[in-house]
Amino acid sequence: MSEDAPVNTGAVEWPDADSAYYAVRRMQTKLHHWATEEPGRRFGDLHNLVYDPAFLVVAWERVSTNKGARTPGIDKATAAQIEIWIGVEAFLSQIRDSLKSGEFRPVEVRQVMIPKAKGKLRRLGIPTVADRVVQASLKLVLEPIFEADFKPCSYGFRPNRRAQDAISEIHIFGTNKYDWVLECDIKACFDEISHTALMDRLRARIKDKRICSLVKAFLKSGVFTELGDREESLTGTPQGSLCSAEHNDPNEQRWVMRSGGLSGLVRA
Repeated sequence: MSEDAPVNTGAVEWPDADSAYYAVRRMQTKLHHWATEEPGRRFGDLHNLVYDPAFLVVAWERVSTNKGARTPGIDKATAAQIEIWIGVEAFLSQIRDSLKSGEFRPVEVRQVMIPKAKGKLRRLGIPTVADRVVQASLKLVLEPIFEADFKPCSYGFRPNRRAQDAISEIHIFGTNKYDWVLECDIKACFDEISHTALMDRLRARIKDKRICSLVKAFLKSGVFTELGDREESLTGTPQGSLCSAEHNDPNEQRWVMRSGGLSGLVRA
């Protein structure tokens, strides 16, 4: 069996959460090691990992235990309702079968508007629970690969990193003859991200066409506005989706803001 496809995806055996977590962590460690050892490597045969039972179980755990699990997408179904009406294993089996057959298609995200400072509004896109699970599984597969390419000074939207870590580093540099901090922001960054540029970056590391098609399908899935209109997704990725950032809860209007604004440190 190829190194790129070391997980057995034959007979479906749904592991418990602990077993699934350790299986996924082992695979992520291997992916990260290969990506670090070979900076120019393009990974193939990753699609089978996205629908591997262990990855789907971990993805479900992350989605269902998030505060946003109480917020439905356009199908009006929450994680708790799915657990009662369908059952977790049956639900994940449906997702697995559709991914494996290539029939899976994400649906539009439900757009909500939440207040920002100075009376402005922020647009959030809420995917269905099924789409969130697939996105979470995709993230489990892709994150260890791209983590190998990020610089140590990068803190935005990365695991085990937060704004406080960036602030702490500023304090360290501030006591070591670094006199300037450059702060800037990209206006409407999530709304204006070029799909073409993003897919080019993805393909630089991923040669599995099924993975690339799945990511592109999420980017192009469209939006249902609060007025019930459908809008195409020509650029950007909806905030609230795992394709942009995690852990947004529109019901409580609490947002995890990570340090994407720290652009660089300039030595005097």
